[in-house]
Amino acid sequence: MIDGLRRIELVRHEDARGWFAELVRVSALPKPVRQANMSFSRRGVIRGLHFHERGQDDVFVCLAGMVRVVVLDRTSGETFTEDIGDDNPVAIYVPGVHAHGYEALTDCTFMYLVTEEYDRERPDENEVAWDDERVRHLWSTSSPILSARDASS
Repeated sequence: MIDGLRRIELVRHEDARGWFAELVRVSALPKPVRQANMSFSRRGVIRGLHFHERGQDDVFVCLAGMVRVVVLDRTSGETFTEDIGDDNPVAIYVPGVHAHGYEALTDCTFMYLVTEEYDRERPDENEVAWDDERVRHLWSTSSPILSARDASS
């Protein structure tokens, strides 16, 4: 497994009303969460791959739908992938030095819990192309919907 990467099982406690799950326990993480971000993506969108050089780590959680998380250790070339969301309630803790992103396998609502607040003046965002030879085979699509930034990496 990629150094520092963690799978966090989200145990669902179900009853007639639905279910409840503990999302994250800060004391169990290597660093405290400082910001929570949420996005909605249409099926076929790939967001990433991004990495952070100044120490931001991410906790990825799919709140509704399904996504494929892809992580690349930029030094060793080792990769990790897992489909998470409705059918697999898992959170993924990703040390930010590793390139990371996800593909929306369905329309989805996604949450990023991050260990550093976003700095508009000095963003800590770097890219690895989604179709880099080390990861392109991991996606389910070869013609994703991309942001202008991700399309130019």
